[in-house]
Amino acid sequence: MSEPTLRVLYGSQTGTAQDTAQRIARQGRRRQLQVQVLPLDSYNVANLISESLVIIVCSTTGQGDPPDNMKNFWRFIFKKSLPVGSLSRLDCAVLGLGDSSYPKFNFVAKKLHKRLMQLGASTLLPVGLADDQHDLGADAVIDPWLTSLWANLFALYPSLAEVIPLREDEAGIAVSRLCFLLDEREDRLRIPTEQTAPSQLHPFPSRLLSNRRVTDTSHFQDVRHIEFDITGSNIEFAAGDVVMMFPRNAPEDVQQFCQLLRIDPEARFTLRATDNTAVPARLPQPCTVRHLMERYLDIAAVPRRSFFELLSTFATDELEHEKLVEFSSAAGQEELHIYCNRPRRTALEVLADFPHTTAELKVDYLLDLFPEIQPRSFSIASSLQAHPNRLQILVAVVRYKTKMHKQREGLCSTWLASLNPEQGDVSVPLWVKKGSLRFPKEKDTPVIMVGPGTGVAPFRSALQERIAEGKNANVLFFGCRSESKDFYFGSEWEEMMKAGHLSLFTAFSRDQVSHTLQTPEEKVYVQQRVRENAELLWDLIANKGACFYIAGNAKQMPASVCDALKEVFQQEGGVSAEEAEQMLTAMERTGRLQSETWS
Repeated sequence: MSEPTLRVLYGSQTGTAQDTAQRIARQGRRRQLQVQVLPLDSYNVANLISESLVIIVCSTTGQGDPPDNMKNFWRFIFKKSLPVGSLSRLDCAVLGLGDSSYPKFNFVAKKLHKRLMQLGASTLLPVGLADDQHDLGADAVIDPWLTSLWANLFALYPSLAEVIPLREDEAGIAVSRLCFLLDEREDRLRIPTEQTAPSQLHPFPSRLLSNRRVTDTSHFQDVRHIEFDITGSNIEFAAGDVVMMFPRNAPEDVQQFCQLLRIDPEARFTLRATDNTAVPARLPQPCTVRHLMERYLDIAAVPRRSFFELLSTFATDELEHEKLVEFSSAAGQEELHIYCNRPRRTALEVLADFPHTTAELKVDYLLDLFPEIQPRSFSIASSLQAHPNRLQILVAVVRYKTKMHKQREGLCSTWLASLNPEQGDVSVPLWVKKGSLRFPKEKDTPVIMVGPGTGVAPFRSALQERIAEGKNANVLFFGCRSESKDFYFGSEWEEMMKAGHLSLFTAFSRDQVSHTLQTPEEKVYVQQRVRENAELLWDLIANKGACFYIAGNAKQMPASVCDALKEVFQQEGGVSAEEAEQMLTAMERTGRLQSETWS
């Protein structure tokens, strides 16, 4: 049997599946295999019938949905017209990355594995179901799964087992070479001349109009109401849609990174792929080091294990090499967690901790070492019907302390908070995509929305849109800490109530007993307000066909609200706990119960 080319295909929303796919590819190249790594939607799926060896790594998003960069592949592979047996030449393996705290745990990987077998593919081993909730994280499944994968692959292709692999302390071949340019001609980012809808590759450079803090200055959380001008963009959106953008690294981080690597930020280079992996389309050619560091390499992220694996291959200092190898090993994962994950230490800070190794780092390996900055999504908090040519978002600025001396900061929210349109024109490239929430088209269908904190953002969009369309059967449950400190859009809700367009129920969890120390039982949350309004909610849901929406932080709130809703069904509808559960499931199945939550 001739030696095959190994295709490693991935569907990744946050970059984790991409990182794992690249790790598998590196292991394959060490074993002298010809390897190609691609996002699933960049792969010509029609070629699958002639492939002999494919590994697919995929995550699950939303309510059991495939990631954005595998949606076209997903639609194709589930076509009913595909003949059974069409993939009979294929040996494949599927590795899923998931989180068992979500109901649709690894749904995409399970369903894809089953579908490939239906189409006649042979599987090298059972589907891998990695779980972020495991004490050792996803690696608890990935490590033994990869061991089995290579063992089964060598059994299938005995000639591969005879090849002498590269040593673990060899870096292998970089995926791209940075070819530095001597001339200093200015280069512009290529902009398509044809009129295209804004997308990830061609975002629209929107002008920032306002960036206003909406929490009281005494409040611990800085929350911003931000408005963009999208005039001339051809961007359209509806309630429930989300806006996407790439954040940028802080100027001081870029400066420190360039100093650590002793590289000129203004130096210009072109990228040349060294294998059959495509050069990143998002990078201009030629490109400056500053552009690469500021807008592409995720230097402020907490590095994954693969970062330490590759970094260890450059270490010549004995102590640094020993530590990096430990962090790369299965046995060293607890130590790595204590050093890196728990304090949220960034990749940049790791480089500063390993100065001898950093000094040996070759720039060609930057794209192997650092993941690409991933786009961030925000629920759109406005409607084009109320604010034409405008797009608004509500952003909680992420800042917190760990044992690290420097405060931890969210990359995108901190970058957005730093932008000041009063100091000159500020442009933010963005694009819009469909969200998971869908609101009823029927005029008389009531909607019940539960959106504590910044979870209220998509419901502001929905209310503006619905009121403009004459849909006035709207109920909103809003919760926050204090009416005077973080009651977002309070005056707007009041106007809607006065006009008869909204019924509002609020829960201010810290306002009840402000002069004494509160116990958790004394704090009022949105789920309590849901229980208190059982009669109204039962009438709207059982008699008027209302739709129920939940948006906000995914910790306990969504489950607590669903529990409260089941109590409403039992109390007002006289049904059993089991029947209440079935009613909730039926509402979810028919789209009458929808949620959009984030961690």
